[in-house]
Amino acid sequence: MFFLTWPIFLEVFLFMLMGIADTLMLSAISDNAVSGVGASNQYLHIAILILEVIGNGASIVVAQYIGARKYKDAAKISALAITLNLMMGLVISSLFLLFGGSLLEGLNLKGEVLAYAKSYLGIVGGFIFLQALINSLSAIIRVHGHTKEAMFVSLGMNIFHVIANYALIFGNFGFPELGVQGAAISSAVSRFLALIVFFWLLYRIMEVRVKINYYFSISKDFIAKILKIGIPSAFEQIMYQTCQIVFLYYVTYLGEASMAARQYANNVSMFIYLFAIAIGMGTSIIVGRLVGGNKADEAYVRVWKSARIASLVTLGMVVLVVLFREPLIGIFTDDKEISTLAANVLILSIVLETGRTLNIVFINSLRASGDAKYPVWIGMLSMVLMSLPLGYLLVFQLEMGLAGVWLAIAADEWTRAVIMFFRWRSRAWEKHALVKQGEEMPVPAAAH
Repeated sequence: MFFLTWPIFLEVFLFMLMGIADTLMLSAISDNAVSGVGASNQYLHIAILILEVIGNGASIVVAQYIGARKYKDAAKISALAITLNLMMGLVISSLFLLFGGSLLEGLNLKGEVLAYAKSYLGIVGGFIFLQALINSLSAIIRVHGHTKEAMFVSLGMNIFHVIANYALIFGNFGFPELGVQGAAISSAVSRFLALIVFFWLLYRIMEVRVKINYYFSISKDFIAKILKIGIPSAFEQIMYQTCQIVFLYYVTYLGEASMAARQYANNVSMFIYLFAIAIGMGTSIIVGRLVGGNKADEAYVRVWKSARIASLVTLGMVVLVVLFREPLIGIFTDDKEISTLAANVLILSIVLETGRTLNIVFINSLRASGDAKYPVWIGMLSMVLMSLPLGYLLVFQLEMGLAGVWLAIAADEWTRAVIMFFRWRSRAWEKHALVKQGEEMPVPAAAH
């Protein structure tokens, strides 16, 4: 578990640093630049989650096939996932280029904030197909147990991104001063370079090498298994991010200071649940292999251990953030009103992040076992039907402002955490395994 988790921890940490680097450097331009990029990222996050329909689904299917020692099928599924994600990525890139401006105007953005948002979304969104390929490749590489290699690629990508940010945002090293556009170009170029390295890695780590014809071989059975996991997993995450957009819409009515405070507080909060994400991803790799290898009892025990470890670490991180919340927010802004708003909502991390941690571990484990639909139905009830109306009540009727948003999200996290706890304990997930012992896979038509 430790062997798998520590590189995932560093990889996710580095990925978060990519966003933090943008925020820190853009805050030197203005708080409105930060708000504009933050608004763009809401749509970019949803796009990335849609792209994870294939990446996440394929990684879990591949994990179960590796557990069942069916390496050739794992290679075919990997190639199919890359092809499907490229096609989907090109479609989404086209949509951002055509309709990105209209999407941002629908968020009630105005003036300088809207101009910054359009500039950023036009470039990063237009090249989102690069992230589509990275999603598939990194997930496949991690699920083969090579989490350390994926982490090193992220390290290189982030080093390049920070240097390119410094050059393009501020006009250093002889480059033009491009501001928000510079941050967007830096993101796109760093992803392209990472993509090249990920492809190189793919051909070094597979037990059975991916052949060229595998990319063009379409198996309905493989696609069905990928989508069985991928669609519910992505839909649940899309619901979550859509709810975050609605909450952002609420915040736009609270003023520019609240918008900036929300972005800064979110940046700090990411480091609280960072370890939980790493534990959740590492656990899902192990659970997938154990379920594929018909070792459900070991998977059951593993998840309880992971939940305990993640909860203890999150509690420790929450205490540190609450104690040092004002200096942490001070890293991003000198504005007293924004600092006060952000520091106040970070106190509520005690309630929010403990529930979020349990959700991350249990939901990742349920997906890895093949039980992907259950979290979606619960999420629909909790996120959409409960937290959004509650947020409206707290923000506007009870006039709690930004704190109302944090409390509404916390109520959703804890509701789902309790329900997922009992779902894992019921062991109802055992009947959803994707690979049956002794199963022989049909040969795709194109391979004949």
